[in-house]
Amino acid sequence: MRRTHLSLYYLAGYILPSGILLLFAPTFVTGLLLSNQVYDEAPLRLAGLVLIALGVFIVQLIRHHVEVMYTTTLVVRSILSLGLLALAISTGNPFFAVVLAVVLFGVLLTGVSYVLDRRDAATTAVAAAA
Repeated sequence: MRRTHLSLYYLAGYILPSGILLLFAPTFVTGLLLSNQVYDEAPLRLAGLVLIALGVFIVQLIRHHVEVMYTTTLVVRSILSLGLLALAISTGNPFFAVVLAVVLFGVLLTGVSYVLDRRDAATTAVAAAA
């Protein structure tokens, strides 16, 4: 699961900085991500705290090589992607589309890595059995 493990660095690499930026500069972040609306800062700061907490869990998954949770990261991000798509469509705010693109890139990266790692593991198992 080497590739899948490495793909999670991308996830941690956007979750933790996003959380920190949302916590300390929420209006700047929403503007940077092309928001066409100004949001109250308190809910954005709360979202930043949640992202930091989630980022800590992801870092621990990476650090401890918790391979059994790798598919869970795909499921959670897929659900999140559906929600972001619904928000992008319903609000017309490009902010949600930009965040969706970032999340989908990570899903693609981890998904492809997972499939390749599983294929390699199956090939190795067949070779070892022969």
